[in-house]
Amino acid sequence: MEFLNQWLLPIILIWPAVAALLTVFSNNDKVIKWGGILASLLPLGLSTYMLFAYDFNVGGIQFEVNVPWIESLNASFHLGVDGLSAPLIFLTALLTTLSVYYSAGVINTRVKEYFVNFHLLALSMFGVFMALDYVLFYLFWEISLVPMYLLIGIWGGKNRSYASIKFFIYTLIGSVAMLLAILGTYFASGTFDIIQAAAAKPFMDLPADRALFLSSLAFWGFFLGFAFKVPSFPFHTWLPDAHTEAPTAGSVILAGVLLKLGAYGFLRIVLPTFPMASNYWSMWIVALGAIAIVYGAFVCVAQSDLKRLIAYSSVSHMGYVMLGIGAAAYAFGYVDGQPMLGDEAVMNSAAMAINGAALQMFNHGIITGALFLLVGVIYERAHTRELIKFGGLSTKTPYYYGMMLVAAFASLGLPGLAGFWAEFFTFRGAFALVPLWAAFGVIGIVMTAVYILWRIIQNVFLGEYDPTKLDHWTTVQGEHADGPTDMVGFEKITLWPLIILMFV
Repeated sequence: MEFLNQWLLPIILIWPAVAALLTVFSNNDKVIKWGGILASLLPLGLSTYMLFAYDFNVGGIQFEVNVPWIESLNASFHLGVDGLSAPLIFLTALLTTLSVYYSAGVINTRVKEYFVNFHLLALSMFGVFMALDYVLFYLFWEISLVPMYLLIGIWGGKNRSYASIKFFIYTLIGSVAMLLAILGTYFASGTFDIIQAAAAKPFMDLPADRALFLSSLAFWGFFLGFAFKVPSFPFHTWLPDAHTEAPTAGSVILAGVLLKLGAYGFLRIVLPTFPMASNYWSMWIVALGAIAIVYGAFVCVAQSDLKRLIAYSSVSHMGYVMLGIGAAAYAFGYVDGQPMLGDEAVMNSAAMAINGAALQMFNHGIITGALFLLVGVIYERAHTRELIKFGGLSTKTPYYYGMMLVAAFASLGLPGLAGFWAEFFTFRGAFALVPLWAAFGVIGIVMTAVYILWRIIQNVFLGEYDPTKLDHWTTVQGEHADGPTDMVGFEKITLWPLIILMFV
């Protein structure tokens, strides 16, 4: 086991690149599909082992690998995981496996290119969550742009060119700002090592006003890079277009994992490295998070496209993450550049808020990944996502209805399902620290119930089925059908792991 633990992270990281290379040399679509499925199982198995082998009682960085890489830059190939990144690596492996398996059943054009892109996307996401060196972190961060851009631009809907370019430009703007912040952090701390830079607390050896100014510049550079990716209001406008046009599996990865890269960056880099600036600007984070919760929920109610509705729900639910992060940053006050820790109750509330945010990152990936898969199930049959075209599907597709009920109520935060505890911890901590903004955010929870119960459950599944609304149903294989058909084997297999995790 010692040998496995030593090489665990490099194997998980490098294996998708090996799978992509092998895919390039194959011209048989069936081999590529089954090879992709089998290849994705290795990172899933190893990440599951890692999750159980990680000692949460000890905490800190484990399974660490640190070898010299670019000596002229003092950059190293530094990998490691902690209690934050280990679950996210497992989430990435799980959603990648399920997405590849689902894609094997529905993707029939340019199969080789599709699966190569998916493997490279997995590589980049694993890399971001494992990297403990800024150069390595930024490299994997940038790599993630290209495969997702191509997935949207080639296999997306009719407006795929617009959506893919918008996604690329928005994210690239944030990346440029983040690069400048990384360089500033390096010159201030003398290292590209993320852990060492956080320990050095860049700029904090300067007079308080100058330290606040310079650390704020770095803070906003990272903030833009991560906020565009979350995406935080008002940087969110690329997301609905990207989701609407992306293929189903692309939306699953985009919502389930890529959005988490931004939130992960706040927790891994911004708060530990720039605590003074994070505290000073914390109310901005809190405000943008609370506004996103409410704004996203209200916009969901107005949507007529089911997939676009789920996309805006991500804006709302990622607002919980930002609210928790901002509340925790606010709890750590600074006076004259020195930390002023609050009393025990304040620190407990901060811990609750930030743990709620971290839990929401994982649960949102599970729940929204399932919702986008379920949208894909109905789209493959109806070839439309317009809510007005549906109604009464509960009697025609009972299995699909049951799956959607569980995922929708989990998204709503129903007690007993995954979404509840993340929201509870986040708001419990936020109410103790930033009560007015937390109270404002509760409006979003109420509106979430409205769009879940009315726009999704009522409009799509309840009432009488009217065959005149839609007269061109097909099976998932594209053959003509007289009406809506229920889920088939590969769709059920794809959804069941996510449904089970909603009850854990």
